[in-house]
Amino acid sequence: MSIKYSFSIGILLICLAFVTGCKKYLDKGIVNPNTTDTPPIEGLLANVTYQTGINVYRAGSFTSNYVQYLASSNAASGFDTYEDLDKSTLWKNIYDIITDSRNMKLLAEKRNAYHHIGVAEITEAMNMNLVIDLFGDAPYSKAWDPTNFKPSYDKGADIYKACLALIDDAILQFGKADATVELGSNDFIHNGATAQWIKTCYALKARMLNKISKTGAYSATAVLTAAGNAYQSNADDAQLTQFISLSPWNEIAVNNKNLLLDGWLGAQFVNAVNGTTYGFKDPRVGHMATLTKFNDYRGTVNGAGRVGTGTSKEESYIGTGTGKTDDSTFYAKPGAPLVLISYPEIKFIEAEAALATDRPRAYAAYLEGIKAHMEKIGVPATEKTSYLANPAVAVGAAALTKDLIFKEKYIALFLNPETWTDARRYDYKYKNFVLPKNALLQTPIRRIGYPDTEKTRNGANVPDVGSLADHLWWDQP
Repeated sequence: MSIKYSFSIGILLICLAFVTGCKKYLDKGIVNPNTTDTPPIEGLLANVTYQTGINVYRAGSFTSNYVQYLASSNAASGFDTYEDLDKSTLWKNIYDIITDSRNMKLLAEKRNAYHHIGVAEITEAMNMNLVIDLFGDAPYSKAWDPTNFKPSYDKGADIYKACLALIDDAILQFGKADATVELGSNDFIHNGATAQWIKTCYALKARMLNKISKTGAYSATAVLTAAGNAYQSNADDAQLTQFISLSPWNEIAVNNKNLLLDGWLGAQFVNAVNGTTYGFKDPRVGHMATLTKFNDYRGTVNGAGRVGTGTSKEESYIGTGTGKTDDSTFYAKPGAPLVLISYPEIKFIEAEAALATDRPRAYAAYLEGIKAHMEKIGVPATEKTSYLANPAVAVGAAALTKDLIFKEKYIALFLNPETWTDARRYDYKYKNFVLPKNALLQTPIRRIGYPDTEKTRNGANVPDVGSLADHLWWDQP
C-alpha cells in the first residue's frame, strides 16, 4: 500500500468519526459529544467524494434487479417482484452526505478554496439527482433549515433545475486558478485533477439534459454541447478505485462465494450477451458473468429464484477472480473500480441525441461507446474487432436505431443505477424483457416509495404515492 493511499484512507476514517453527528432534519436535537462542529476540510473532501460513490452503489444494488442485471436466488424476492421496500437508510445516506458537502462549501468559501466549492456543488447535484430519479419530489430548499423540523417537499422538476445551476457554478469554480487550497489525494473520485472534474460536470449535465427526452423541454443541441465538453476517453471516468476494505461489488461476490447467496445475474442480462437473445455471443460475457458447471453462461429468472442448489455453479454470478476464469468478472474482482459516470455512457448519450439530425455522428459515437467499454473491461483486441464488424452491430449510419443504442448502453452501464432511468425513458423496450415471476405490479416498476422515516417524522408533507407503477415527472407517457 502506498503512502498516499494510506494517508487518504486514514483521512477518510478520521472524517467518518468527525462528521457522522447531527444530520439534516431527521436527527435534529440529537447531539453527539464525540463529534465536532468544524470538521477539517480535507476530511470532508474525503468523505464527500467517497460516500457519493458509495451512494451510487447503494442505488445500483437494488435498481439492478429492476432492470434485471441481477436476480435474487430466492423465489418471490421483494427486490425482484417490486415490493415497496423501505429505503430509509439510502435516503439518510444521501441527505447526510449533502450536509457534509454543504459544510465543506461553507469552510471553502471562507478560505477561497474554490475547487472544494466545486466538489461540494457537483456532489450535491449527483446525490440529489439520485433522489429525484428514485423518489421524485423531495425536501430540498427547506431541508437544511435548522429551525424547520418538518420541511416541505420541492417539485422534482425544481430540484432538477437547481442541480443544473449547481453544475454550472461548479464549472466556474473549478476553472479558477487562484484557489488557496488544492484538492489533492483526499479527492477519491479524481485525485485532485480539476480538469477531470470539469469534464465530470459536463458529463452529469449531459446525462441530466438527456433524461428529459420525453418532455417538451428536451434539447438535443444542449445535450450534444454538454457531451462534447465531457469525457474524451476511459481515463476520464468518474470512479472510485480506493476502498476502506473490499470494493462493494467484490464484497458481494466474496459473500456469494462464502455461500451468503448474492450477486446472481438475471436471465434478461445474461441472455443479452450469451447469444440467446440476439443470436450471437458478446465477448464481454466472460468479463461480466461466471461460467457455470455446464461451461456456459446462464442467468436466473427474476422472481423465480435459483434453479439449482446455489452452491454448484448451476447459474452465473458476478465473480471474484482477476482473469478470464470460471469465477472472474471485471466489476467484482478485488479493487475493481466503482463507476459513477463513464466515457462509454457519454458516447451513447451523444449517439441518442444526434440520431435525429446527424446520423454519421450518432453512428460514430455508438461504435465508440461499444469499443470503449470493451477496452475498459479488458476484451482482447481480436474479439473486440470481430464484434464491431458483426453485421448485426456494424449496421451503418442509415440503419442505426434507438433500439441498438439502448441495447448497447444497457450492456455498457452494467450495475449502474442510471440504467433504471434509461429503462423508464425507453419504456422497458429491451428485447424479450418481461415482468418478473410473481410481480406485484401489472407493468414494470417506475418509482420507489418514500422512506418509513419520512412517513413517521414528516408525514404531513410526504406526497401520496398511488402505485410504484406511477410515472415520475420526467418519465411521462
